Amino acid sequence: MRSIGEMARESGLGVSALRFYDRAGVLVPDQVDPVTGYRWYAPEQLGEARVLARLRRAGMPLADVRLVLAGWTAADSDLVRRLLEAHLRRLEQGLSAARVEFSALRDLLDDRENPLMTSPRSATRLSVSGPGLAAALDAVRFAAGTDPELPVLAGIHLDVEGDALHVVATDRYRMAVARTTAGGHGGGRVRATVPLPLVDAMRALLDGEGEVSLAVDDGRVTLEAGDRQTGGRCAEQDFPDYRRLVRLPAGRRAEVDVPAFTEAVRTGPVRLHEDGAAKSELTVLEVSEDGRVAPVPESADGPNLVAVNRAFLLDALAAAADDRLVLEFGAPTAPLAIRRPGDEHTFSLLMPVRLSD
Repeated sequence: MRSIGEMARESGLGVSALRFYDRAGVLVPDQVDPVTGYRWYAPEQLGEARVLARLRRAGMPLADVRLVLAGWTAADSDLVRRLLEAHLRRLEQGLSAARVEFSALRDLLDDRENPLMTSPRSATRLSVSGPGLAAALDAVRFAAGTDPELPVLAGIHLDVEGDALHVVATDRYRMAVARTTAGGHGGGRVRATVPLPLVDAMRALLDGEGEVSLAVDDGRVTLEAGDRQTGGRCAEQDFPDYRRLVRLPAGRRAEVDVPAFTEAVRTGPVRLHEDGAAKSELTVLEVSEDGRVAPVPESADGPNLVAVNRAFLLDALAAAADDRLVLEFGAPTAPLAIRRPGDEHTFSLLMPVRLSD
């Protein structure tokens, strides 16, 4: 007999997926301990679980999955083949339709006028606090992307308007925003996205207490700190409109002691999550009636649970660099916001992960 954890490791299905298929009646454990609720699987169920894992990765609907497993168990090869071929045809038709829609979207993008360019054509020179800019970069650096297919996200976005310099990074699954004061800019909004190697070179110069000069001129950004200087080209692609993404409805708030909460997340229970070939560990959080928030065990269930990537959560807690933080929870599908108390301009957002299909 195999425990649910052993079955997960050997079959390629996550623990949460095995629970889901048990509730759906697709792959029911051979035995369930009436006292502990632990699930136990018979040896012959491993083969079914591996078939189920392949069907899941292929995106087959649950109704067809039931039929395939029934045919597989009954050795009805003709039924299984017909179901597999029908699903493959649906996938090919869906891919063809997606190509048509994406082609139309590309045409719209090509035709759309975009007067606000990421790389400004006019020169802008700012006077910025060195420690302030260093703190802003440190607060967002962890959220920058690394996907070579999206090079514009592999950088940090600078957004200047009035006397405010917003610093933003995102990899689609998380976002971090910080703000510092900038002087010397009297024009309109100016934006530039700085590639990460140049960001790191800029950060290395910010080791003093004084003011630094930040210049954006015709697609180049230059930082001067005393007699030292670094600079380079900005990213050519437009950065996403982050302002739209950070407008969140009010939700439940919980203030946490960061060292204690970090330790609870680091050593607490996790759930394994599969997204295609990628696997990650999730921390599932719940806010109690008295406003406390804590990781909950795998057996926890309910509508108010929020699951996030554990590594991303630990990164966000460390980057905030504060002993107290406020966690804001909306709906289970809304981003988890992490803020410093009394500072509405520096925060990070973590996208939640669905716990079941």
